Amino acid sequence: MKERNKGRVTKDGIRVYEEADFEGMRKAGRVAAQILDEMIEHVVPGTTTERLDEIITNKVEAAGAKSATIGYKGYRHASCISVNHVVCHGIPGPKKLKEGDILNIDVTVIVDGWYGDTSRMYVAGKPSRKAERLMQVTHDALMVGIEAVKPGNTFGDIGAAIQRFVESHRMSVVRDFCGHGLGRVFHAPPNVLHYGRPGTGAVLEEGMFFTIEPMVNLGRPETKVLADDWTAVTRDKSLSAQYEHSVGVTADGAEIFTLSPAGRFHPTWE
Repeated sequence: MKERNKGRVTKDGIRVYEEADFEGMRKAGRVAAQILDEMIEHVVPGTTTERLDEIITNKVEAAGAKSATIGYKGYRHASCISVNHVVCHGIPGPKKLKEGDILNIDVTVIVDGWYGDTSRMYVAGKPSRKAERLMQVTHDALMVGIEAVKPGNTFGDIGAAIQRFVESHRMSVVRDFCGHGLGRVFHAPPNVLHYGRPGTGAVLEEGMFFTIEPMVNLGRPETKVLADDWTAVTRDKSLSAQYEHSVGVTADGAEIFTLSPAGRFHPTWE
């Protein structure tokens, strides 16, 4: 990292972090990813999302971390759990998971002041063929977006790569929600769109930290937020999936802070 970059904020309001700050993000990301690894065995038909959230709450505490979502704008849970046609921000509750349900679990923890934010897909039982394909395309879209991360590229390059990939599989990218900058704060500039035009938006620089978290629908991209002011669903009731990593821009690409320690982030099942 060049000395001139230390502590700098770009004209677009994006903080450029120091090389030493990468270690803080690694620790926070590892804790969040480890918790999601440990949730795999608990996602089974018959359990409830509030039970899953209770387990997550206990795991966050056991890790010596703090939940970033409990108390955030009045939210009361350590996770967002979004089932089937819920796009994001699903509130844990008493409804039981059914065979074949797909769900995204999104966890953000604070470790020594650094935020680790990640989400991935799970299945209660065995997924349908269309659900499995949706999750695979969404996972691969995230990785395509991460491949576009390197100094000199733009945030528009990331969004365009994701959109092009998703639409080539005849699925749609949600426009209403996006990734975000993070570090010692939960949400910061920039907004990381998962669609767009190459060469547009702010230019990527070494030391930027942000999430990439595409939401992909089997049907149309439109969403609506329910009366609880949190839960976002697909307007056409089609299935939706999401994968999220926290990343940092390096000299020649991206470092993923939230890699699965067990190698279980990829949507594969026996």
